[in-house]
Amino acid sequence: MGFLTETLLSLPPVSEIVTYSQCPACDNGNISHKFTAIDHTVTKKAFDIWECAACSLRFTQNVPSREAIAPYYQSQAYVSHSETKKGIINKLYHWVRTYTLRAKRRMIIHLTTLRKGKLLDIGAGTGSFAALMQKAGWEVTGLEPDETARQNARQHHQLELQPIEKLGDQPANHFDVITLWHVLEHVHDLHRYLDTFYRLLAPRGTLFVAVPNYTSLDADTYEAHWAAWDVPRHLYHFSPHSMDILAERHGMQVVAHKPMWFDSFYVSMLSEQYKNGFNNLPAAFWNGWLSNWGAFDDVSKCSSVIYVIRKK
Repeated sequence: MGFLTETLLSLPPVSEIVTYSQCPACDNGNISHKFTAIDHTVTKKAFDIWECAACSLRFTQNVPSREAIAPYYQSQAYVSHSETKKGIINKLYHWVRTYTLRAKRRMIIHLTTLRKGKLLDIGAGTGSFAALMQKAGWEVTGLEPDETARQNARQHHQLELQPIEKLGDQPANHFDVITLWHVLEHVHDLHRYLDTFYRLLAPRGTLFVAVPNYTSLDADTYEAHWAAWDVPRHLYHFSPHSMDILAERHGMQVVAHKPMWFDSFYVSMLSEQYKNGFNNLPAAFWNGWLSNWGAFDDVSKCSSVIYVIRKK
């Protein structure tokens, strides 16, 4: 029995899906269907994307529940869990990641004015960022829901990550920095997580949230083929406006936007493959460059945005 057949047989029945009757971010009932996107990573199954007219959040409708979504992550192509370097896109991903990890460390030091401190990395994947910060002298706690990713963190970085269930056990007002690098779009209990972040942050602490931005030019270019929809693993699709409203609702505010310039190229490469069935690298780099050019004067238009958030 092949991997895909096994996966399809293990997918959740209809009773194990989440259907929203109101916006999962602001609770407004004025929501409507926008278009349908395909799960290109695992199942090739179609999922509908809806939008809230009030806060502009987009979200994946009829997603597998928290208990049922695990099979959608079981793919060797899911690079944040497997550390795979197969294929040109994954090779480029790892090459760029070496640079971006150091850039994240420099950004955190600059924006917090701390050379060392207490850091909580949520959705730590295989532990690359957590290991880098630990080596730089930070006291790091890393949480990761996927057992395979935790094993890879142990193997590649000698790092013991905790399961995500340990989030609620962390001490209040303790962390100078909490980081979520492309994680918030995956969590089912969105409001519980944000309430927990507020509780765990030190009074002058900073929350860094990196998520894809569907208001970017590359999202407009590729439309339903935009790789960052990544349904159904991405439950939410944020705009800067929706992130502002979400932070405000939980007693926090977005104080800065920071760009993730490389994401437009990586996402465009995947999008070209999804749209055309092959890696059209010249087109991908051109569209990634155009997206960044359009965001040069306004980084809130980047393919992915890092939201810098603090308590009000």
